[in-house]
Amino acid sequence: MNAHHHLEPILQLILAIPFVFLIVIYKAAVIMSNRRYSRWPWYRTACWTIGNLFCLLAVAGPLAEAAHQDFRIHMVGHLLLGMAGPLLMVLSKPVSLLLRSIPIRNARRITAVLRKKFFHALMNPLLPALLNIGGLWVLYKTDLFVLMHHSMWLYAIIHAHIFLAGYFFTASIIYIDKTPYGYSFVYRAIILILALAGHQILAKSLYAYPPDGVPITQAEAGSIIMYYGGDAVDLVIIIIFCYQWYKADKPRKHHQTNTLEAK
Repeated sequence: MNAHHHLEPILQLILAIPFVFLIVIYKAAVIMSNRRYSRWPWYRTACWTIGNLFCLLAVAGPLAEAAHQDFRIHMVGHLLLGMAGPLLMVLSKPVSLLLRSIPIRNARRITAVLRKKFFHALMNPLLPALLNIGGLWVLYKTDLFVLMHHSMWLYAIIHAHIFLAGYFFTASIIYIDKTPYGYSFVYRAIILILALAGHQILAKSLYAYPPDGVPITQAEAGSIIMYYGGDAVDLVIIIIFCYQWYKADKPRKHHQTNTLEAK
């Protein structure tokens, strides 16, 4: 797992630059948005900044370096890059902020792009769930986990995949930004339950059958981190999802009650 140790600074820089860029762009968009409309909520900016910092911790610095050698630290990085970071970034409503911060003509063009079939597929929670959970099964249950520690580019691609799959999965389950592709709560709930089950089963499987080259003690501790750490992030998603469902269902029930009273 030390094969590209001498390339680590370059690798970390490649993975870190996008998140630094996203922080800068978001803050610039906040400034432009505040000039035209009411002030952008500070907590959304905080969510974006912290979410990107979580991702930065996972790909650059001491934590990222330790993850090469210790499966427990690797799993902490997985939770930051693929779950906690994307969740916070989704909560920051980046698409809404982007559309507020640019001229109306450009906003309409971006909206038209977002209506393309490609983004339609990404906002169907089934595809992100397969890419997210299915990707983790492929990573840990094949030789890919070992191979990525011997190839700088494979390592970068896999970490980019973990982040993007985690982001689009979260965004497709909880609609924080408005989306033209609204899937029913029942459908999203089914996909969410299946995805959570797949993640937890994988964690238990890693406890019993560690990836090649991972010491048993590290595999057991890492799988526990994956299991309970994943539960913590998933609980937040479930609470938000159920609250959204409750809010969407409440007006309909209120309308039905008023109709019955009128009769």
